[in-house]
Amino acid sequence: MILSVDDERDVIDLVRFHFSRAGYEVVTALSGREALETIRCRRPDLVLLDLMLPDIDGFGLCEILRRNAATAAIPIVILSAWATSDARNVGLELGALDYVTKPFSPKDLVDRVNRLLALRPKSR
Repeated sequence: MILSVDDERDVIDLVRFHFSRAGYEVVTALSGREALETIRCRRPDLVLLDLMLPDIDGFGLCEILRRNAATAAIPIVILSAWATSDARNVGLELGALDYVTKPFSPKDLVDRVNRLLALRPKSR
C-alpha cells in the first residue's frame, strides 16, 4: 500500500490513478496529522510525501517517522515543488530515499517506486 501525502487534490488524484493502474493500493492524506493517523492504523509499504503541508511540514513528518522504531523503516519518497538542492539535501539527510520535483512524470515516479520496493527485504 502506498500512502500519498499531499494537500493538492490534483496531485493526489494523479498519483492514485497511475499507481492504481500499476497494481498498487493507494491511500491518501491531505495533511501531516492525517498521514500520522493513517500510518497508525495501516502501515504503508511506502510514503510519497509533499513538503508543503498545512500543519506538519514534510520535513517534520519525515523526522517523526524516522525517530519512531515502528515507522523508521518505511521508505519515503519526497514529491515536492521545491526544486532546490538545499531542500533535496535536507530531505535525504532526514531519511527520504528519493526526492522527486513537481511537475513530475507519473511513469518515472512509478518506476522509481517499483525499484525502491523491489530492493526492500520481504518481511511479511
